[in-house]
Amino acid sequence: MIRFAEIVVRYPRSPRPALDGVTLAAERGAITAVVGPNGSGKSTLVRALLGLVQLDAGAITVDDEPLASIDRRELARRVAVVTQSESITFALPAREYVALGRYPHEGTWSAEGAADTSAIDRAMRLAGVEEMAARGTDELSGGEWQRVRIARALAQGGRGLVLDEPSTFLDVGHEMAMFELFARLAREGTAVLLVSHQLNLVARFADSIVLLDHGRVAAAGSPSEVMRASVLERVYQWPLVITRDPAVGAPALLPLRRPQV
Repeated sequence: MIRFAEIVVRYPRSPRPALDGVTLAAERGAITAVVGPNGSGKSTLVRALLGLVQLDAGAITVDDEPLASIDRRELARRVAVVTQSESITFALPAREYVALGRYPHEGTWSAEGAADTSAIDRAMRLAGVEEMAARGTDELSGGEWQRVRIARALAQGGRGLVLDEPSTFLDVGHEMAMFELFARLAREGTAVLLVSHQLNLVARFADSIVLLDHGRVAAAGSPSEVMRASVLERVYQWPLVITRDPAVGAPALLPLRRPQV
């Protein structure tokens, strides 16, 4: 559904491209995870999809249509995005913020209709933030705010969901709940493109992983194909071993301590 083909992005005054020939696809019915060290280009992929950075080369397509040919509102109907960080100028009740996700589906000055109400209520229920509906966004903890932001994306709908570090600020229980939710959405046919630093969590849930390093694809494939010590040590520049998750058998990364001198 969402495809990046030989993407090249270079920021002004940067000595090297932020993305250098990156190709990947997020298909419906699957979780595609993008991982890599700080500065490897993960968030630049999301910015490119949003049109916030210019492509020096390559192409992005959604449903096989060039991104540039898709109206911004139409794109928002197809793909919802949760960026890495966000701030709003004025505080809103959480439900009103989640309702902003319905804007691409409404006409100018349209009131909330039955379909909108249903989508908003369902999104808040799925994200577990129903009890926060009347609370101001400025009253929420970091983890609560993150879940409300995810709810806004769910209310927006579409068959694509892009999440940049969605587990930021979440405790272990809510982190697992959100990843279980993403897995459910994928099973229901959504294309989930997930950017994350949480390699062990990603290995449990992702159908495929793309590992970026200095703007290039260092490895791509199933969690077992990508989560290999020889690959990860080279990319992350840290000694580690790969074990197996006792619960689901997924590969798990265990960083080692360096010998004390």
